[in-house]
Amino acid sequence: MSALMISVAGCQGLGNSGGSRGLGTAPTQKPDSPYAPAGSTRGAASVDGLIVGHRLMQAGEYELALKAYLRSAADHGITVDVLSAIGSANLQLGRLGQAERQLRQAVEKDERFVPAWNNLGVVLMERGDIGEAARVFRIAYGLDSGQSADIRENLRLALARQENADYDTVDENEFALMRRGSGDYLLLSTL
Repeated sequence: MSALMISVAGCQGLGNSGGSRGLGTAPTQKPDSPYAPAGSTRGAASVDGLIVGHRLMQAGEYELALKAYLRSAADHGITVDVLSAIGSANLQLGRLGQAERQLRQAVEKDERFVPAWNNLGVVLMERGDIGEAARVFRIAYGLDSGQSADIRENLRLALARQENADYDTVDENEFALMRRGSGDYLLLSTL
């Protein structure tokens, strides 16, 4: 047991002798090394958690994206962008109750934030609240001034589903989120 403790202490780089780096200094790394650096430079700016989260969402890493968004909330506070992003990640993870709550908070914070309205519509469609989803998509469409073909298509699909009960026989996964602009997500149909 004592041999194990000695080897662990030796790996920690205690002291500054023998070429080990001191505490708080940047790691030394060859520029052409395929490996990531072992530490970070003190005082260096970190990448915004929203940007990291958006990239992770694009890659399908929803749990990691959620963690990045939560870190962003710690840095920026609970903004409409952060709430919408957290709600979108929870939607992709199938946590519809949490997603709905967060997206409703986002639209309460900023009633003109189109992506939050759109993503709330996605949640409502997933929950089977077709009437309210159609109403929410109408709001998103109006705020967007009909400029987004994606929102227009979302509204059309919701209205078609509302008018035709047989429309529910279509695959449940016909709706998906898509990144818009600086990382906001829109609902798209895979039809």
